[in-house]
Amino acid sequence: MKLLVIGCGQCGGRIADQFARLNRRAHIQRGIDIVADVLAVNTDIADLSGLSYIKPDYHHRILIGGQKTGGHGVGKINEIGAELAREDTDKVIEGIRTIQRFADTDGFLLIAGGAGGTGSGAMPVMTQHLKERYMYKPVYNLVVLPFKYEEMTEERSIYNVGTCLKSAYLVADAIFLVDNQRFVKKNTSIRKNLAKINTQVVEPFYNLLCAGEETNAKFIGSRVLDAGDIIQTLAGWTVIGYGRARLPRIRIPGEDKLHFRDKATEAEKGVQAMDEAIGELSLKCNPTDAKRALYLLTAPPEEMNMEMINELSASLKNVATEAIIRSGDYPRGKGALDITVILSDLLNSRKVMEYFTKTIGYISTTRRRRGGAEYEQRGIEEAFKDIPSLL
Repeated sequence: MKLLVIGCGQCGGRIADQFARLNRRAHIQRGIDIVADVLAVNTDIADLSGLSYIKPDYHHRILIGGQKTGGHGVGKINEIGAELAREDTDKVIEGIRTIQRFADTDGFLLIAGGAGGTGSGAMPVMTQHLKERYMYKPVYNLVVLPFKYEEMTEERSIYNVGTCLKSAYLVADAIFLVDNQRFVKKNTSIRKNLAKINTQVVEPFYNLLCAGEETNAKFIGSRVLDAGDIIQTLAGWTVIGYGRARLPRIRIPGEDKLHFRDKATEAEKGVQAMDEAIGELSLKCNPTDAKRALYLLTAPPEEMNMEMINELSASLKNVATEAIIRSGDYPRGKGALDITVILSDLLNSRKVMEYFTKTIGYISTTRRRRGGAEYEQRGIEEAFKDIPSLL
């Protein structure tokens, strides 16, 4: 599957930058491209300057609202981010028009941090514009949820997340949810933490996007998981996970006789990778809430067989009991077995509902504070109206 990736705001831009890195890796290692192109959209020129892999021209690093913000961002006010995106969407469309391989694009992926100003405001607005303009291509969102300390200390962050999630749900074909807190390493520096998190966010997409773009016949799976399967799976709230198991031995191609202990370990490694993928989902959820699911098995061809596929399918069905499951194999790699899992069309997400509840509470509290402030202001005006002014 080939995506056009657009990062919105600081967080979205940095993760989009990692997708550009991932595409470079696919091009070098496998001779294929998994993104048509990568764009970054921001109101802050410094954030755009800090990217490493996205092309530096103005069609790829797009500054919006420059006259109103002076290139210094919107200060976490996502209503302003949405307004500036509405005014400058033409800049993004112009950037898309310059993409030579746009015709090969299977869909859009827009990325933003839900707690920010520019990204959380701009992403839903641009999603809506792209849906109206390119109606035959799906538009997906990836929303990064804030760290725990942000939720505890920054009330505005909760409001931004709630409004972003609601708006995205109304317009996007599917929304990948990523919980920053799940990837935190407590004793690591902030810079290393964020860089590692951004890498972990994009890594599960690598094999998934490569499998359907593969051109070398010996690496094309018996059951290819391509763009059609992915598009039919993705809907509504969505999570993605990735698991890996090291293989105990290298089997010689054509070798039929395998010791019974190795045979048992072989199937066990597949289930182990599946369990890790489900345990490392981008957001903690109840798999039984998923109505759609898929998994991709990536391993050396001699290590994949029907027994393993049956074990993996049964393992996923045991936890995602209500889901329609699609699957595929990708004969790539050495010495390891990788599983990518997507759970989609989640009916209930406790985390999302918590944000909606907290957002409603924030709105009520803000209104009470505003009412109290207005009352105090009237009291001050009454108190000093008879005092002469020196101005």
